[in-house]
Amino acid sequence: MSEHGPSKNDVYTHGHHESVLRSHAARSAANSAAYLVPHLTHGLSVLDVGSGPGTITADFARLVAPGEVIGLDRAPEVVAQAQALAAEQHLDNLSFLTGNIYDLDFTDGQFDVVHAHQVLQHLTDPVAALREMRRVTKPGGIVAVRDADFHGMSWYPQLPELDDWMSLYQELARHNRAEPDAGRRLISWAQAAGFTDITPSSASWLYATDEQRQWHAEVWADRIVHSAFAKQALNYGLADRAGLERISAGWRVWGAATDGWFLIPNGEVIARA
Repeated sequence: MSEHGPSKNDVYTHGHHESVLRSHAARSAANSAAYLVPHLTHGLSVLDVGSGPGTITADFARLVAPGEVIGLDRAPEVVAQAQALAAEQHLDNLSFLTGNIYDLDFTDGQFDVVHAHQVLQHLTDPVAALREMRRVTKPGGIVAVRDADFHGMSWYPQLPELDDWMSLYQELARHNRAEPDAGRRLISWAQAAGFTDITPSSASWLYATDEQRQWHAEVWADRIVHSAFAKQALNYGLADRAGLERISAGWRVWGAATDGWFLIPNGEVIARA
């Protein structure tokens, strides 16, 4: 994002380490935006804010073709990765740009649909972001947001290392003035942004098969020690290297548990502009 507006103070808790992008690149419209898919028809224009590596955005482009789809992210290196994906998949109606969610470089009422997936939880001012998303949405168009709710997550076995992970994540995100329990707040934020036509829903990600569990465990085991999460935790004095290594090892113990279960609830809102 550009260096003006509230975004200049926003700190992305996860950063863009390979372990983070590995997780984000596994997302699709089917597994991450099913609540929105029935509203996407050919010819609609879509803005995907915080589009990351662009896998969800690419699905949108296929669903609304020949309608224009634009993905927006503040990290140039991630935008470059998404642009490569669009070229590789020959999606001529899809483009990616760098930009600022608080100051979108688009005209009022430009898009039929404006979407943000797992974005509001990382912002210092999610209501301001929703107002700006509403501004660039056509009257009667859709603003669609989906965010996880960290305190709503549940897992088995109940390993102390994962309890410590949750405590550290909550502390770190709030140190960044972000809201990790965003899912339960989406209606409140949408109302504060001026929306009156709001349709809420929820959906979960479940990691319980051997393949899913091991993948999720490895993603977090790597993030804990290698990503911006680790650097911030150390810089803020919230953890030491030994503590991070212990939590990372705990994730791998959980991933090896044949009866392991990890449930991530997500709040969803479709708000009419």
